Amino acid sequence: MIQAKSFAAFAADKPLAPFSFERRAPRPDDVAIEILYCGVCHSDLHFARNDWGMSQYPVVPGHEIVGRVTGVGEKVSRFKAGDLVGVGCMVDSCRSCAACNDGVEQYCLEGFTMTYGGPDRVDGTLTQGGYSDSIVVSEHFVLKMPDGIDLASAAPILCAGITTYSPLKHYGVKSGHKLGVIGMGGLGHMGVKLAKALGAEVTVFTRSNAKVEEAKRNGADHVVVSSDPAQMDAVAASFDFMLDTVPVQHDLNPYLNALKYDGTHILVGLLEPIEPAIEAFNLVFKRRVVAGSLIGGIAETQELLDLCAEQGITCDVEMLDINDINQGFERMEKGDVRYRFVIDMATLKGDAA
Repeated sequence: MIQAKSFAAFAADKPLAPFSFERRAPRPDDVAIEILYCGVCHSDLHFARNDWGMSQYPVVPGHEIVGRVTGVGEKVSRFKAGDLVGVGCMVDSCRSCAACNDGVEQYCLEGFTMTYGGPDRVDGTLTQGGYSDSIVVSEHFVLKMPDGIDLASAAPILCAGITTYSPLKHYGVKSGHKLGVIGMGGLGHMGVKLAKALGAEVTVFTRSNAKVEEAKRNGADHVVVSSDPAQMDAVAASFDFMLDTVPVQHDLNPYLNALKYDGTHILVGLLEPIEPAIEAFNLVFKRRVVAGSLIGGIAETQELLDLCAEQGITCDVEMLDINDINQGFERMEKGDVRYRFVIDMATLKGDAA
C-alpha cells in the first residue's frame, strides 16, 4: 500500500481538511504517480457539498491531475518511472462495450469510473482524487504530457479543455464555420481558444459589458452582450454552432434564434432541467438541434494535449496553495478566478496529518 496525504471533504457542510489514507499497491497494469499539480473544477465544489446527492465521505476531490510516474506494474508498456503524465475525469470503464470499443469511454454503457467518489471496479473501494500527493491509475487511463507543454496550465485541459474540444471535433467545427461561445469562464475561454485553433470564426456571448475586452484578449473575433436585445437581433440566424458553457439554468431560446437553419446548440455546462422551456417552433421551423456533450475519450484527450503543445494553447490559471482550498472554493463560487485555480502540490508536503 502507498501512504497518501490529501485534503478531503468529510461532510457536505464542513470545510475540506487534511486527510491521510492508503492508495492501493500497483496492480500489473497500474501506474503510480506523484501528483505535481491538480486543477480545481466547479464539479469538485458540487461533489464536496453533495449538491448532486451522490457523495460518500470522506472524499478527496480533483480530476485535473498532472504528475510524474514513480513506478509501474509488470504489464505496463507505455510508461516508465520519471515520465510526466496526466489523469483526467475517469480512471476506468468496462472496456468492452460498444462505446469503449469506439474509444469514447466517457459514454461507457456500464458507466465510467470517476477519478473520485466512485467504486473501484476491482475491489469496490471508493476512488480518491487529485487533491493528494499521489495516485495509482490503470495505464489505459493515463495520458502522456507532450514535450514543451506547461505542466501547471495543462491540468485544466484534462477537464475544461477536453469538455469543449470533444464537441468541436465531433460536430466538425472548422474553417468557414461561425461559432458562438456562451459564457466566458473556465470552459468558455478554452472553447474560444480551441475553436480558433480549428479555424472557426468565434463570437462570445456574455451578459456583462465588463467581459467584452476580456473575451477579445482571449481571441474572440466578436463579442455580443446578450442582455442587449438590439445586439441579439443583429446576429439572428448567423451561426452554425453554439457552444453553451453556462452551468446554471438560462433561456436557450434567444441563442436558438441566433442559429442558422440546421444549426446546432451544444450544451456542455448545464446538467439541470432546461428552464424556461425550449420553444419547439425554434427547432422545427429551422431544423435546429439541441445537443449535449460530456468530456472526451482517452485517445481524444491525448490528441488535445498534443495539439495544445504544438500550438502553445494554455489554460489561464491562478496557482493555489492547498491550505487555501476552502477560500479557493468560495472565490470560485463567486466567479472570482480567471479562469481556473491549479493547486501546487508542493504546498501539501508536511501539511496533511
